[in-house]
Amino acid sequence: MYHEALTNRVARPRHYALCPPTYFEVTYAINPWMEPDRPVDQGRAMAQWQWLYESFGELGHKVDLIDPVPGLPDMVFAANAGTIVDGRVLISRFRNQERMPEGPAFLEWFRDHGYPQARAATMINEGEGDFLVTRSRILAGRGFRTEPAAHAEAQEFFGRPVLGLDLVDPRFYHLDTALAVLDDETDEIMYFPAAFSGASQAVLAELYPDAILADESDAVTLGLNAVSDGRNVLLPAAAAGLANRLRDRGFHPVGLDLSELLKAGGGVKCCSLELRDA
Repeated sequence: MYHEALTNRVARPRHYALCPPTYFEVTYAINPWMEPDRPVDQGRAMAQWQWLYESFGELGHKVDLIDPVPGLPDMVFAANAGTIVDGRVLISRFRNQERMPEGPAFLEWFRDHGYPQARAATMINEGEGDFLVTRSRILAGRGFRTEPAAHAEAQEFFGRPVLGLDLVDPRFYHLDTALAVLDDETDEIMYFPAAFSGASQAVLAELYPDAILADESDAVTLGLNAVSDGRNVLLPAAAAGLANRLRDRGFHPVGLDLSELLKAGGGVKCCSLELRDA
């Protein structure tokens, strides 16, 4: 029965927020991908981001733009702004000093754009970087950025069960670099097992026995930093093996080049915040 459904993938219209990389640069290092001495082509980064933005439009999705702020180069990674479920917005509280000013900027944007229930988190969490929403639960990463106490805060705020997962490889410092939700109606995911502790691997294997498993060669392209509408999966073009596995499951992979943004440890999902309106 599971395999019979694979040819009936349905794309569902989504609503996203993106922030242009107007001030994108790499001047500090807060994850293993960031090398301040390596030049960044800002014009190329903007062109790659524009490709992502236009791809959402071509697929029929609505996109709102967040105004970038000078001096906050990582605002382009809008997924870290917060988490939105049924119109309720929990704005991130960033761990690293360099990104802390983003929280108030994102909170102001949400309050100015029709989200009166937006509020700043008390505990450190980095939005959809570590909170991934499925039909039945919120999958929540911990180990590098989001603190465990933030999981309880999110569970109470959203009224949904939160499942904590331990990340153990610093290259995959956010959950969205190691796991992607492919269909939030059927609770399908893909992930890279070695990014997680043994205990978390066992939990994922039990809950998601049909998950697509990525190998390291695709994971290190940030192939799992992907966005899916239930049929179309936007992911790095370099993740060729993962794209083939997605096709085998009836998904339509859409390969994009965000290699300039990868210099800061970001990809498709990092740039895309889903607005789950009420």
